[in-house]
Amino acid sequence: MWKTRSTARILLIVALASLASGCASVRYMKEMPAGTPVAAPGKGKAQVVFMRSTFLGKAIGASVFEIKNDNPELVGLVANDTKQAYEVNPGRHLFMVVSESADYLSADLAPNRTYYVFVTPRMGAFRARFSLAAVTRGGDLAQRARDCLKDCRLVQKTSESEAWARDNMSDIRNKHRENYPRWDKKPANEKPHLAREDGV
Repeated sequence: MWKTRSTARILLIVALASLASGCASVRYMKEMPAGTPVAAPGKGKAQVVFMRSTFLGKAIGASVFEIKNDNPELVGLVANDTKQAYEVNPGRHLFMVVSESADYLSADLAPNRTYYVFVTPRMGAFRARFSLAAVTRGGDLAQRARDCLKDCRLVQKTSESEAWARDNMSDIRNKHRENYPRWDKKPANEKPHLAREDGV
């Protein structure tokens, strides 16, 4: 009986922490006025729009990073029913999503194009984990991307979200070191990827 109650108490604490982290992802980002469109990338730049719209894991926060020289740099905190535009130089990039664990998406981006990626939940041991799903040209996520572009709230990174990333960077780096080698060993066809021609 005592063991059962202890286990239930631990699960409750984990659930409350998950809810708190989900709320934090909304609080630390700046929400733009309703109807604000995603602007085109600057001349010669590429842009990736990260989106999330799903019932599963909706209360749990997910953070997205770009890996530069093996170091995570914050893209943003992606709450449910939000979208965020991230402008980069054209070329090869590696993105990571972190929650209970870490997962990745590689990209080869062309200038003056916008690309779309869904932050998608999956079941973890104690809370939802997340993966990054590329919206590819002619792929089955294209209609969902159009719907989210219309209905999801546009958010931007803030000094508060940057501070959150700094405060949690030790854990974020540990998850990257633990999970990237496994992802890197996967066959190419099992790794999500954005190709140059997937942009619009």
